[in-house]
Amino acid sequence: MESLLVARWQFGITTVYHFLFVPLTIGLALVVAILETAWVRTKNPLYLRATKFWGKLFLINFALGVVTGIVQEFQFGMNWSSYSRFVGDIFGAPLAVEGLVAFFLESTFLGIWIFGWNRLSPKLHVTAAWLVAAGTSISAFWIIVANSWMQNPVGFTVNPERGRAELSSFADVIFNRVAWIHWFHTILAAIVTAAIFLMAISAWHLLRKNEVEIFRKSASLGAVLALTAGLGVAFTGHTQ
Repeated sequence: MESLLVARWQFGITTVYHFLFVPLTIGLALVVAILETAWVRTKNPLYLRATKFWGKLFLINFALGVVTGIVQEFQFGMNWSSYSRFVGDIFGAPLAVEGLVAFFLESTFLGIWIFGWNRLSPKLHVTAAWLVAAGTSISAFWIIVANSWMQNPVGFTVNPERGRAELSSFADVIFNRVAWIHWFHTILAAIVTAAIFLMAISAWHLLRKNEVEIFRKSASLGAVLALTAGLGVAFTGHTQ
């Protein structure tokens, strides 16, 4: 077996596992924010219990997504070192912005959300939840910008003396026509993923007559999100 095939298998397996957890994390961040907003507005304790239940599952997925993502980042330099040397000035820029801006935003406010239940007012706490949800979507955007540049390379020149591609227009990379439609498609697909997850676990509990009111509300929310976001996935997929 050649080293190239091994590198492809290793990177492919890491990516598959990473992308099992990431879309679910993006979608669950929105679900948690919606449920906590419902609790803040109605003061119904059922929404609070639902928020904490789905929040725990969100945190588990977030942790697994981070761990697999770190491994994937290392593999860019280890498995594909020649590629990273050639296009690192361009491909690395959005990845760096994602790590320094988007990930710090979501991880900081996630910490505030976890430890702020008895320290913040309900309105400030739910604001932290929405900032986490926004952070996950922004993080996804920068990753997709990097990926879209691979599909449609723009905003760069090749320096023959250095034998490397160099960034000439960061704006062209950001506003790559491929990136934006991919981003909308990915976010909507993440919402559908979380919605199906929501309905499946709710159905399991409802069959066992466990916390019926909580999981009835959760299943209803999942159904609404699956329908609306599913239509968006179809439209954006067609546009792609």
